[in-house]
Amino acid sequence: MSDSFTVKSTRRHRLHPAGLRAMHWINALAMIALIMSGWKIYNDEVLFGWLHFPEAVTLGVWAQHGLQWHFFAMWILMVNGAFYLAYGLWTGRFRRKLLPIWPREVIATVREALTFKLAHDDITHYNAVQKVLYVGVMLVIVLQVVTGWLLWKPIQFSEAVALLGGFQAVRLFHFIGMAAIVGFLVVHVALALLVPKTIGAMVTGGPIVDDATPEAVPAE
Repeated sequence: MSDSFTVKSTRRHRLHPAGLRAMHWINALAMIALIMSGWKIYNDEVLFGWLHFPEAVTLGVWAQHGLQWHFFAMWILMVNGAFYLAYGLWTGRFRRKLLPIWPREVIATVREALTFKLAHDDITHYNAVQKVLYVGVMLVIVLQVVTGWLLWKPIQFSEAVALLGGFQAVRLFHFIGMAAIVGFLVVHVALALLVPKTIGAMVTGGPIVDDATPEAVPAE
């Protein structure tokens, strides 16, 4: 009986494969539509009396119209997002690109950014702060989907709504999640403008990279 040993097989491909780029831009457009239509819905019944969003940045002629846009974008984000998560987990991309995350590396990266010493030469690797932001925003989006369903079906999910403190509390959680995503988008776009080649890479696919994957090879 022969034993086996493990070697590395190398696959060459673009930094961002075509399918991933398509899912990225679909997610981005759906999220923007969700935010703008969400602002329209919010204006119809505000949480904070001092906060109203300008009509110029909302989506929908009236609140019900904004709600229709919200549902439309929600289904796109849920379906496309599910494929995106499945792709990242199945191919190991999330593991390769986003893990591990070490607190000391996060602190060091923040220190470098604050002293303007953060390097941006290698776009094939994420720094510790980028990892935290990308993992964090994915978790927030998942929570947004959950709280969105609770707001849509508060009777059917009454126990979950009560567990979170009631309907208005769920609205507040949903609002905070939206604010976190908007903050992420602002930082994400700002960094992309500072390093324009990252935008180009998400359009063209970027440089050719190698992914080494374990492969069992029988020994003689």
